[in-house]
This record gives sequence, structure tokens and C-alpha cells, in this order.
Amino acid sequence: MRVADAGCSGQPAEVGLSSSAVRRALRAEVSLARERRGELPVRVLDVGGGSGTWAVPMAAAGCQVTVVDTSPNALAALRGRARDAGVADRVTATQADVLSLADAIPPAGADLVLGHGLLEVVDDVAAAVGQLAAAVVPGGAVSVLVAGRYGAALALAHAGRLQQASAVLTDPGGRSGPTDPLQRRLDLAGLRGLLESAARLSIELIQGDGVFEGWLPAAVLETDANGQGAVAELAGLVAATPELLVLAARLHVLARRPETPAPS
Repeated sequence: MRVADAGCSGQPAEVGLSSSAVRRALRAEVSLARERRGELPVRVLDVGGGSGTWAVPMAAAGCQVTVVDTSPNALAALRGRARDAGVADRVTATQADVLSLADAIPPAGADLVLGHGLLEVVDDVAAAVGQLAAAVVPGGAVSVLVAGRYGAALALAHAGRLQQASAVLTDPGGRSGPTDPLQRRLDLAGLRGLLESAARLSIELIQGDGVFEGWLPAAVLETDANGQGAVAELAGLVAATPELLVLAARLHVLARRPETPAPS
């Protein structure tokens, strides 16, 4: 996949607050969508997008963004955030559930669909992935960011919560116990299976996000004048290394809907 720095309007723009690797991947995908759309704005659908962490920066870059969320409070915060950023005309807030997405959003109506922090909390994860895939145009992409099972287990073990770490590794859903707020955590094989088999998407990019969360001492970032740049550079290397990316706090996958339907 080609990586570029241009945003939706052709100018550099930050997209979200996650790692630079995820932002770069989204900027690259938006640039590809701009080539397909010509003078028309790139259409982004952010499912479970809440208060607009990803949506508002993308709208500021020129995209037309629709956010679907079940929380009226989150959508109210989104409207305020979009208004403060001067992009209220490019952000649409829709209250709906991912499993009824087809009733709220036209099928194949988005050039890029985001499902960030979504698959961990839905009841039917396969159906949710299917809805995301149906919402993107043929040739468009679905971006999924999900809590990783192995990264969570190691972080819990590092914190001395050994029983919970064991539970994350042995529980079918990767949960740490009955009070775990997440429905599931995924490993790379499970996530790949959902996107390729359940949704018939073609995976183009796999990377880790948050590879050093909870691991590096604060002093590394606070006292080293070059710490932020050095850590970002190292995190980028780890995020793209197959043997290491599975240990990240989150797994990021970009998958494309084929231009032509896959044979039955």
C-alpha cells in the first residue's frame, strides 16, 4: 500500500490521536480515495466514533464524515467538538447500532469505514464486521483497530495481575474475568478470519498500535530531549515487525472490499 502524507484536501493533516503509524495509514487511504473521487469530498463513516476523536480531524482535512454511535451524549459532544473546530457542516451524527447500520446508512456509501474500538464491545462480532464491509464502496477500505489479546496479557503480567493475565490467554474471548468491560480481545488469526472469511475483505495492512504502552519508564520521555522522536521511530519499527506487532496493545488492520464480488 502506498503511504502519503496528504489529507483529504491534499494538505497534511493529523487524523486521530492514536499512533503515527495508524494516522499515516489513514492519510494514505484517504489520498487513494481522493484519486477515485476527483473533486468530490471523500466520504468517511466512523462507526462507534463517539465524540469524534477520529472524525473531527478528518473533517478538518476536508472529508465528509458520518459518525454512527448509540450514545446520545457522545454524539452531542461530537456536535460541539465539530462546531468548535469549524467543521460542523462536514460532520453528520447518527444514533444507531452497528447491527442495524444498514437501516441508518445507505449501503456502499462510504469510501473509508472506521471501526475503531468497536469489535471489543459488540454482541455479534461477525455480524458487525459484515455491516462494516457492506457500508464501504467496492474498492474502498475498512480500518479496524481492536484490543489485542497478547498485549493485554503481557501488560497484566507486568503489573503483577497474574490471574487476570492467565485468563486473557485462556478465555475464548480473551477476557480477564467476569468484570472485564470488554466483550473480547482478538489475536491476529481471529481478526484475520473475521475480515477475510466473514466479511470477504482483502487485508492490505497489519500493524501494531501502542506497542510500548505501560512498558517504557516515564523518565525516558520526560528527561530525554529526543525521547519522543526516538520512541516514535522505534515504535514504528516494532509496529511493522510481524513477530512483535502481535504484542501491541491494539491491532490495526486495513482491509479492502474487492471491486468485483468474490465467487460463492
